[in-house]
Amino acid sequence: MPDAATPARVPVRQNQTSLKISSRRYVSRITRNTLAVIMAGGRGERLKHLTDFRCKPATPFGGKFRIVDFVLSNCVNSGIRRISVLTQYKAHSLIQHIQRGWSYLRGEFGEFVEIIPAQQQLGEMWYRGTADALYQNLQIIKLHHPRHILVLAGDHIYKMDYGPMLAAHVEKKADITVGVVEVPRDQASSFGVMTVDENMRITRFAEKPKDPEGIPGRGDYSLGSMGIYVFKASLLYRLLEEQAQRPGTAHDFGRNIIPEALQHLKVFAYPFKDTQTRVQQYWRDVGTVDAFYEANMELVHVNPELNIYDEQWPIWTYQRQYPPAKFVLDDVGRVGMAVNSMVSGGCIISGAHVNQSLLFSNVRVDERSYVERSVLFPDVRVGANCTIKRAIIDTGGIVPEGTQIGVNPEDDARRFYMSEKGVALVTRDMLTRLRKQAEG
Repeated sequence: MPDAATPARVPVRQNQTSLKISSRRYVSRITRNTLAVIMAGGRGERLKHLTDFRCKPATPFGGKFRIVDFVLSNCVNSGIRRISVLTQYKAHSLIQHIQRGWSYLRGEFGEFVEIIPAQQQLGEMWYRGTADALYQNLQIIKLHHPRHILVLAGDHIYKMDYGPMLAAHVEKKADITVGVVEVPRDQASSFGVMTVDENMRITRFAEKPKDPEGIPGRGDYSLGSMGIYVFKASLLYRLLEEQAQRPGTAHDFGRNIIPEALQHLKVFAYPFKDTQTRVQQYWRDVGTVDAFYEANMELVHVNPELNIYDEQWPIWTYQRQYPPAKFVLDDVGRVGMAVNSMVSGGCIISGAHVNQSLLFSNVRVDERSYVERSVLFPDVRVGANCTIKRAIIDTGGIVPEGTQIGVNPEDDARRFYMSEKGVALVTRDMLTRLRKQAEG
Protein backbone atom coordinates (compact mmCIF):
# COMPACT_ATOMS: atom_id res chain seq x y z
CA MET A 1 0.00 0.00 0.00
CA PRO A 2 1.49 3.41 -0.94
CA ASP A 3 2.62 5.60 1.92
CA ALA A 4 0.66 8.66 2.90
CA ALA A 5 3.04 11.02 1.13
CA THR A 6 2.54 9.46 -2.31
CA PRO A 7 -0.79 11.08 -3.25
CA ALA A 8 0.55 14.49 -2.28
CA ARG A 9 3.63 14.19 -4.50
CA VAL A 10 1.88 13.19 -7.71
CA PRO A 11 -0.26 16.34 -8.09
CA VAL A 12 2.79 18.47 -7.29
CA ARG A 13 4.71 16.92 -10.19
CA GLN A 14 1.67 17.25 -12.41
CA ASN A 15 1.24 20.87 -11.41
CA GLN A 16 4.94 21.59 -12.06
CA THR A 17 4.68 19.99 -15.50
CA SER A 18 1.46 21.87 -16.17
CA LEU A 19 3.10 25.14 -15.13
CA LYS A 20 6.08 24.53 -17.41
CA ILE A 21 3.81 23.71 -20.37
CA SER A 22 1.62 26.71 -19.57
CA SER A 23 4.70 28.94 -19.34
CA ARG A 24 6.02 27.70 -22.68
CA ARG A 25 2.64 28.33 -24.30
CA TYR A 26 2.48 31.78 -22.71
CA VAL A 27 5.89 32.71 -24.11
CA SER A 28 5.12 31.19 -27.51
CA ARG A 29 1.96 33.30 -27.79
CA ILE A 30 4.05 36.41 -27.15
CA THR A 31 6.80 35.47 -29.61
CA ARG A 32 4.25 34.63 -32.33
CA ASN A 33 2.90 38.16 -32.08
CA THR A 34 6.34 39.79 -32.08
CA LEU A 35 8.15 41.33 -35.02
CA ALA A 36 11.95 41.43 -34.73
CA VAL A 37 13.62 44.39 -36.43
CA ILE A 38 17.36 43.92 -36.87
CA MET A 39 19.49 47.03 -37.34
CA ALA A 40 22.09 45.80 -39.83
CA GLY A 41 23.20 48.99 -41.54
CA GLY A 42 26.23 49.82 -39.44
CA ARG A 43 29.48 50.91 -41.09
CA GLY A 44 31.73 49.16 -38.60
CA GLU A 45 34.43 51.79 -39.10
CA ARG A 46 36.51 50.53 -36.16
CA LEU A 47 36.98 47.22 -37.99
CA LYS A 48 39.06 49.21 -40.48
CA HIS A 49 39.74 47.36 -43.75
CA LEU A 50 37.43 44.45 -42.83
CA THR A 51 34.51 46.70 -43.73
CA ASP A 52 35.96 48.25 -46.88
CA PHE A 53 33.56 46.21 -49.00
CA ARG A 54 30.99 44.90 -46.51
CA CYS A 55 29.00 46.14 -43.53
CA LYS A 56 29.89 44.92 -40.05
CA PRO A 57 27.00 42.40 -39.73
CA ALA A 58 28.19 40.67 -42.94
CA THR A 59 31.75 40.18 -41.66
CA PRO A 60 32.78 36.49 -41.45
CA PHE A 61 33.15 35.07 -37.95
CA GLY A 62 33.90 31.74 -36.33
CA GLY A 63 35.05 29.70 -39.31
CA LYS A 64 31.77 29.49 -41.23
CA PHE A 65 29.36 32.16 -40.00
CA ARG A 66 28.66 35.85 -40.53
CA ILE A 67 28.16 38.11 -37.50
CA VAL A 68 24.47 38.60 -38.38
CA ASP A 69 23.85 34.84 -38.16
CA PHE A 70 23.95 35.00 -34.36
CA VAL A 71 21.06 37.43 -33.93
CA LEU A 72 19.07 35.72 -36.71
CA SER A 73 19.61 32.33 -35.05
CA ASN A 74 18.56 33.77 -31.70
CA CYS A 75 15.29 34.90 -33.27
CA VAL A 76 14.51 31.59 -34.95
CA ASN A 77 15.53 29.51 -31.92
CA SER A 78 13.38 31.79 -29.70
CA GLY A 79 10.32 31.13 -31.85
CA ILE A 80 10.37 34.59 -33.44
CA ARG A 81 10.00 33.93 -37.15
CA ARG A 82 8.86 37.30 -38.42
CA ILE A 83 12.06 39.23 -38.94
CA SER A 84 12.80 42.48 -40.77
CA VAL A 85 16.44 43.32 -41.50
CA LEU A 86 17.19 47.01 -42.09
CA THR A 87 20.26 47.56 -44.25
CA GLN A 88 22.12 50.64 -45.44
CA TYR A 89 25.92 50.68 -45.65
CA LYS A 90 27.60 48.41 -48.28
CA ALA A 91 24.80 45.88 -47.99
CA HIS A 92 25.33 43.67 -51.06
CA SER A 93 27.29 40.95 -49.24
CA LEU A 94 24.76 40.94 -46.39
CA ILE A 95 21.74 40.79 -48.70
CA GLN A 96 23.29 37.99 -50.73
CA HIS A 97 24.05 35.98 -47.58
CA ILE A 98 20.55 36.36 -46.15
CA GLN A 99 18.89 35.46 -49.45
CA ARG A 100 21.00 32.31 -49.76
CA GLY A 101 20.95 31.17 -46.16
CA TRP A 102 17.70 32.39 -44.62
CA SER A 103 15.07 31.73 -47.27
CA TYR A 104 13.89 28.45 -45.72
CA LEU A 105 11.21 30.00 -43.48
CA ARG A 106 7.66 29.20 -44.57
CA GLY A 107 5.74 32.17 -45.89
CA GLU A 108 2.44 30.26 -45.81
CA PHE A 109 2.83 30.04 -42.01
CA GLY A 110 3.50 33.77 -41.71
CA GLU A 111 7.26 33.23 -41.30
CA PHE A 112 9.78 35.44 -43.07
CA VAL A 113 13.15 37.16 -43.03
CA GLU A 114 12.61 40.26 -45.12
CA ILE A 115 15.35 42.62 -46.19
CA ILE A 116 14.44 46.31 -46.16
CA PRO A 117 17.09 48.41 -47.92
CA ALA A 118 17.43 52.11 -47.17
CA GLN A 119 15.18 53.86 -49.70
CA GLN A 120 15.29 57.56 -48.75
CA GLN A 121 11.64 57.40 -47.75
CA LEU A 122 11.70 61.00 -46.52
CA GLY A 123 13.29 62.63 -49.52
CA GLU A 124 17.03 63.08 -49.97
CA MET A 125 18.13 61.83 -46.55
CA TRP A 126 19.42 58.41 -45.53
CA TYR A 127 18.87 57.09 -41.99
CA ARG A 128 19.69 59.81 -39.49
CA GLY A 129 19.81 57.47 -36.49
CA THR A 130 18.55 54.14 -35.20
CA ALA A 131 15.06 55.48 -34.43
CA ASP A 132 14.85 57.18 -37.82
CA ALA A 133 15.65 53.87 -39.53
CA LEU A 134 12.44 52.41 -38.08
CA TYR A 135 10.46 55.60 -38.67
CA GLN A 136 11.32 55.68 -42.35
CA ASN A 137 9.99 52.11 -42.66
CA LEU A 138 7.01 52.49 -40.35
CA GLN A 139 4.43 51.74 -43.05
CA ILE A 140 6.19 48.47 -43.90
CA ILE A 141 6.40 47.49 -40.23
CA LYS A 142 2.71 48.25 -39.65
CA LEU A 143 1.70 45.89 -42.48
CA HIS A 144 2.69 42.94 -40.25
CA HIS A 145 0.33 44.03 -37.40
CA PRO A 146 2.71 43.03 -34.56
CA ARG A 147 1.69 43.33 -30.94
CA HIS A 148 5.28 43.76 -29.76
CA ILE A 149 8.40 44.92 -31.59
CA LEU A 150 11.81 43.60 -30.65
CA VAL A 151 14.56 45.94 -31.86
CA LEU A 152 17.94 44.22 -32.18
CA ALA A 153 21.48 45.19 -33.10
CA GLY A 154 22.83 43.00 -35.90
CA ASP A 155 26.50 43.20 -35.02
CA HIS A 156 27.07 41.38 -31.71
CA ILE A 157 28.12 37.80 -30.95
CA TYR A 158 25.94 36.03 -28.38
CA LYS A 159 23.27 33.37 -27.85
CA MET A 160 20.06 34.50 -26.18
CA ASP A 161 16.50 33.29 -25.83
CA TYR A 162 14.39 36.41 -26.33
CA GLY A 163 11.23 34.67 -25.05
CA PRO A 164 11.85 35.23 -21.30
CA MET A 165 12.73 38.88 -21.96
CA LEU A 166 9.46 39.40 -23.82
CA ALA A 167 7.56 37.59 -21.05
CA ALA A 168 9.21 39.76 -18.38
CA HIS A 169 8.26 42.85 -20.39
CA VAL A 170 4.61 41.79 -20.44
CA GLU A 171 4.46 40.62 -16.83
CA LYS A 172 5.94 43.89 -15.50
CA LYS A 173 3.57 45.87 -17.72
CA ALA A 174 6.63 47.71 -18.95
CA ASP A 175 6.43 50.34 -21.65
CA ILE A 176 10.01 49.67 -22.76
CA THR A 177 12.48 46.95 -21.78
CA VAL A 178 16.21 47.29 -22.47
CA GLY A 179 18.61 44.33 -22.56
CA VAL A 180 21.71 45.05 -20.44
CA VAL A 181 25.12 43.52 -19.74
CA GLU A 182 27.74 44.31 -17.17
CA VAL A 183 30.81 45.85 -18.82
CA PRO A 184 34.09 47.01 -17.28
CA ARG A 185 33.70 50.65 -16.34
CA ASP A 186 36.82 51.68 -18.26
CA GLN A 187 35.21 50.31 -21.44
CA ALA A 188 31.68 51.56 -20.82
CA SER A 189 32.13 54.84 -22.69
CA SER A 190 31.33 52.90 -25.87
CA PHE A 191 27.88 51.93 -24.54
CA GLY A 192 24.62 53.39 -23.42
CA VAL A 193 25.03 53.29 -19.63
CA MET A 194 22.14 53.16 -17.20
CA THR A 195 21.28 53.32 -13.52
CA VAL A 196 18.50 51.11 -12.11
CA ASP A 197 16.57 50.83 -8.87
CA GLU A 198 15.99 47.65 -6.84
CA ASN A 199 13.22 46.57 -9.26
CA MET A 200 15.47 47.02 -12.31
CA ARG A 201 13.53 50.08 -13.39
CA ILE A 202 15.87 52.43 -15.24
CA THR A 203 16.26 55.81 -13.53
CA ARG A 204 19.06 57.28 -15.67
CA PHE A 205 20.38 56.55 -19.15
CA ALA A 206 23.45 58.16 -20.76
CA GLU A 207 24.58 57.34 -24.29
CA LYS A 208 28.38 56.82 -24.44
CA PRO A 209 29.20 58.99 -21.40
CA LYS A 210 32.77 60.18 -20.83
CA ASP A 211 32.57 59.23 -17.14
CA PRO A 212 30.28 56.14 -16.93
CA GLU A 213 28.43 55.52 -13.71
CA GLY A 214 29.36 52.33 -11.84
CA ILE A 215 27.06 49.69 -10.42
CA PRO A 216 26.43 50.26 -6.68
CA GLY A 217 28.69 47.90 -4.75
CA ARG A 218 30.59 46.98 -7.94
CA GLY A 219 32.14 50.27 -8.96
CA ASP A 220 34.47 48.71 -11.53
CA TYR A 221 31.49 47.73 -13.71
CA SER A 222 28.68 49.60 -15.43
CA LEU A 223 25.36 48.48 -16.86
CA GLY A 224 25.63 48.75 -20.63
CA SER A 225 22.92 48.55 -23.25
CA MET A 226 23.00 45.52 -25.58
CA GLY A 227 21.12 47.43 -28.26
CA ILE A 228 18.04 45.28 -27.54
CA TYR A 229 14.70 47.00 -26.94
CA VAL A 230 11.17 45.65 -26.49
CA PHE A 231 8.23 47.95 -27.21
CA LYS A 232 4.51 47.56 -27.39
CA ALA A 233 3.98 48.24 -31.08
CA SER A 234 1.42 51.03 -30.71
CA LEU A 235 3.66 52.86 -28.23
CA LEU A 236 6.68 52.61 -30.51
CA TYR A 237 4.70 54.04 -33.42
CA ARG A 238 3.72 57.05 -31.32
CA LEU A 239 7.23 57.63 -29.99
CA LEU A 240 8.77 57.45 -33.46
CA GLU A 241 6.23 59.87 -34.91
CA GLU A 242 6.72 62.33 -32.05
CA GLN A 243 10.50 62.12 -32.38
CA ALA A 244 10.38 62.71 -36.11
CA GLN A 245 8.62 66.04 -35.61
CA ARG A 246 11.20 67.44 -33.21
CA PRO A 247 13.97 69.71 -34.53
CA GLY A 248 17.56 69.24 -33.44
CA THR A 249 17.23 65.59 -32.41
CA ALA A 250 19.68 62.79 -33.20
CA HIS A 251 16.74 60.48 -34.07
CA ASP A 252 18.37 57.77 -31.97
CA PHE A 253 17.09 55.27 -29.40
CA GLY A 254 20.03 55.69 -27.03
CA ARG A 255 20.39 59.45 -27.30
CA ASN A 256 16.74 60.46 -27.49
CA ILE A 257 13.91 57.96 -27.12
CA ILE A 258 15.11 55.99 -24.08
CA PRO A 259 16.36 58.95 -21.97
CA GLU A 260 13.21 60.97 -22.69
CA ALA A 261 10.93 58.01 -21.94
CA LEU A 262 12.28 57.76 -18.37
CA GLN A 263 10.35 60.89 -17.45
CA HIS A 264 6.87 59.52 -18.09
CA LEU A 265 7.07 55.80 -19.03
CA LYS A 266 7.98 52.58 -17.23
CA VAL A 267 11.35 51.57 -18.64
CA PHE A 268 12.96 48.41 -17.24
CA ALA A 269 16.35 46.76 -17.68
CA TYR A 270 16.55 43.06 -18.45
CA PRO A 271 19.93 41.61 -17.34
CA PHE A 272 21.49 39.07 -19.68
CA LYS A 273 22.17 36.28 -17.18
CA ASP A 274 21.79 32.52 -17.01
CA THR A 275 18.39 31.85 -15.45
CA GLN A 276 19.80 29.16 -13.12
CA THR A 277 23.29 30.31 -12.15
CA ARG A 278 22.60 34.06 -12.51
CA VAL A 279 26.04 34.36 -14.11
CA GLN A 280 26.28 36.76 -17.03
CA GLN A 281 26.22 34.92 -20.30
CA TYR A 282 28.60 35.29 -23.24
CA TRP A 283 28.22 38.55 -25.17
CA ARG A 284 30.83 40.28 -27.32
CA ASP A 285 30.82 43.56 -29.18
CA VAL A 286 33.41 42.71 -31.85
CA GLY A 287 33.63 46.31 -32.95
CA THR A 288 37.41 46.70 -33.12
CA VAL A 289 40.07 44.67 -34.90
CA ASP A 290 41.49 43.45 -31.59
CA ALA A 291 38.07 42.52 -30.15
CA PHE A 292 37.20 40.70 -33.37
CA TYR A 293 40.51 38.82 -33.38
CA GLU A 294 40.28 37.83 -29.72
CA ALA A 295 36.68 36.59 -30.04
CA ASN A 296 37.71 34.34 -32.92
CA MET A 297 40.79 33.11 -31.07
CA GLU A 298 38.67 32.17 -28.04
CA LEU A 299 36.87 29.59 -30.18
CA VAL A 300 39.98 27.43 -30.59
CA HIS A 301 40.34 27.01 -26.81
CA VAL A 302 39.60 23.57 -25.37
CA ASN A 303 36.40 24.78 -23.67
CA PRO A 304 35.47 28.17 -25.15
CA GLU A 305 32.87 30.27 -23.38
CA LEU A 306 30.85 30.48 -26.60
CA ASN A 307 29.70 26.94 -27.46
CA ILE A 308 29.02 26.80 -31.19
CA TYR A 309 28.61 23.01 -30.94
CA ASP A 310 25.42 23.38 -28.87
CA GLU A 311 22.77 21.18 -30.50
CA GLN A 312 20.06 22.78 -28.36
CA TRP A 313 20.82 26.25 -29.70
CA PRO A 314 22.36 25.89 -33.17
CA ILE A 315 23.78 28.82 -35.10
CA TRP A 316 22.26 28.67 -38.56
CA THR A 317 23.99 29.99 -41.64
CA TYR A 318 24.53 29.61 -45.37
CA GLN A 319 27.65 27.78 -46.42
CA ARG A 320 28.93 26.68 -49.78
CA GLN A 321 29.15 22.93 -50.28
CA TYR A 322 32.73 21.73 -49.97
CA PRO A 323 34.41 18.36 -49.37
CA PRO A 324 35.92 17.72 -45.93
CA ALA A 325 39.17 19.39 -44.92
CA LYS A 326 42.26 17.47 -46.02
CA PHE A 327 45.75 17.19 -44.50
CA VAL A 328 48.37 15.73 -46.81
CA LEU A 329 52.11 14.87 -46.93
CA ASP A 330 54.09 13.15 -44.19
CA ASP A 331 57.70 13.81 -45.14
CA VAL A 332 60.50 15.31 -43.07
CA GLY A 333 59.77 19.02 -42.82
CA ARG A 334 56.56 18.61 -44.84
CA VAL A 335 53.85 17.27 -42.55
CA GLY A 336 50.29 18.47 -43.15
CA MET A 337 48.81 19.06 -39.72
CA ALA A 338 46.66 21.37 -37.57
CA VAL A 339 46.85 21.53 -33.77
CA ASN A 340 44.39 23.31 -31.46
CA SER A 341 42.72 24.78 -34.52
CA MET A 342 39.39 24.92 -36.34
CA VAL A 343 39.56 24.02 -40.03
CA SER A 344 36.49 24.35 -42.25
CA GLY A 345 35.37 22.35 -45.27
CA GLY A 346 37.32 22.62 -48.51
CA CYS A 347 40.62 23.42 -46.79
CA ILE A 348 43.81 21.64 -47.82
CA ILE A 349 46.84 21.75 -45.53
CA SER A 350 49.57 20.42 -47.77
CA GLY A 351 52.80 19.72 -45.89
CA ALA A 352 52.21 22.77 -43.67
CA HIS A 353 51.73 23.30 -39.93
CA VAL A 354 48.68 25.19 -38.59
CA ASN A 355 48.68 25.96 -34.87
CA GLN A 356 46.01 27.66 -32.72
CA SER A 357 44.33 29.14 -35.76
CA LEU A 358 40.92 29.41 -37.37
CA LEU A 359 40.56 28.65 -41.09
CA PHE A 360 37.37 29.45 -42.99
CA SER A 361 36.18 27.48 -46.01
CA ASN A 362 38.39 26.67 -49.01
CA VAL A 363 41.72 27.83 -47.59
CA ARG A 364 44.96 26.37 -48.98
CA VAL A 365 48.25 26.32 -47.07
CA ASP A 366 51.26 25.06 -49.05
CA GLU A 367 54.27 23.07 -47.95
CA ARG A 368 56.73 24.19 -45.29
CA SER A 369 54.50 27.09 -44.27
CA TYR A 370 53.64 27.79 -40.64
CA VAL A 371 50.43 29.52 -39.48
CA GLU A 372 50.06 30.42 -35.81
CA ARG A 373 47.26 32.21 -33.91
CA SER A 374 45.75 33.58 -37.10
CA VAL A 375 42.33 33.92 -38.73
CA LEU A 376 42.20 33.08 -42.44
CA PHE A 377 38.98 34.07 -44.23
CA PRO A 378 37.43 32.06 -47.10
CA ASP A 379 39.45 31.36 -50.27
CA VAL A 380 42.79 32.49 -48.83
CA ARG A 381 45.89 30.97 -50.45
CA VAL A 382 49.15 30.72 -48.51
CA GLY A 383 52.17 29.94 -50.65
CA ALA A 384 55.08 27.70 -49.72
CA ASN A 385 57.66 28.61 -47.06
CA CYS A 386 55.51 31.32 -45.46
CA THR A 387 55.31 32.24 -41.79
CA ILE A 388 52.09 33.87 -40.54
CA LYS A 389 51.60 34.80 -36.88
CA ARG A 390 48.89 36.88 -35.16
CA ALA A 391 47.20 37.93 -38.37
CA ILE A 392 43.77 38.26 -39.97
CA ILE A 393 43.84 37.63 -43.72
CA ASP A 394 40.71 38.80 -45.52
CA THR A 395 38.75 36.86 -48.13
CA GLY A 396 40.60 35.79 -51.27
CA GLY A 397 44.01 36.97 -50.15
CA ILE A 398 46.94 35.30 -51.95
CA VAL A 399 50.05 35.23 -49.78
CA PRO A 400 53.16 35.03 -52.00
CA GLU A 401 55.70 32.27 -51.44
CA GLY A 402 58.21 33.05 -48.69
CA THR A 403 56.14 35.86 -47.11
CA GLN A 404 56.62 36.54 -43.41
CA ILE A 405 53.84 38.18 -41.39
CA GLY A 406 54.05 38.70 -37.64
CA VAL A 407 57.81 38.22 -37.58
CA ASN A 408 59.19 41.75 -38.15
CA PRO A 409 56.90 44.47 -36.71
CA GLU A 410 58.55 47.24 -38.76
CA ASP A 411 58.01 45.40 -42.04
CA ASP A 412 54.41 44.62 -41.09
CA ALA A 413 53.67 48.25 -40.23
CA ARG A 414 54.81 49.34 -43.71
CA ARG A 415 52.79 46.73 -45.56
CA PHE A 416 49.65 46.08 -43.50
CA TYR A 417 47.27 47.62 -40.97
CA MET A 418 48.48 46.95 -37.43
CA SER A 419 46.01 46.98 -34.53
CA GLU A 420 46.74 48.51 -31.14
CA LYS A 421 47.70 45.07 -29.79
CA GLY A 422 49.89 44.17 -32.74
CA VAL A 423 47.55 42.07 -34.87
CA ALA A 424 48.24 42.36 -38.61
CA LEU A 425 45.12 42.94 -40.72
CA VAL A 426 45.92 41.86 -44.27
CA THR A 427 43.62 42.41 -47.25
CA ARG A 428 43.69 41.11 -50.81
CA ASP A 429 44.70 44.54 -52.13
CA MET A 430 47.63 44.76 -49.70
CA LEU A 431 48.86 41.34 -50.83
CA THR A 432 48.46 42.28 -54.49
CA ARG A 433 50.69 45.32 -53.95
CA LEU A 434 53.19 43.15 -52.11
CA ARG A 435 53.31 40.66 -54.97
CA LYS A 436 53.78 43.40 -57.59
CA GLN A 437 56.63 44.91 -55.59
CA ALA A 438 58.32 41.50 -55.40
CA GLU A 439 57.94 41.06 -59.16
CA GLY A 440 59.64 44.40 -59.70
